[in-house]
Amino acid sequence: MLQNNISDEVPIQDKVLLTFQQAAKYSGIGENKLREIAERKEFSECILKNGNRKLIKRVLFEEYLTEQDEI
Repeated sequence: MLQNNISDEVPIQDKVLLTFQQAAKYSGIGENKLREIAERKEFSECILKNGNRKLIKRVLFEEYLTEQDEI
């Protein structure tokens, strides 16, 4: 059996949804700060709930950050 050297991992910038850990790495914002921001009403459209798990919609997250002067 031949091994494929191409990684199956999708680059963060190509993902639709991010975990808080991925979003922290992607944005440079701490994971705890992101969890705090996720509780804000204006950020709610950036969150997708999958049971108890919250995921961040990457494109909306980028747009949200672009509009902010400070977090």
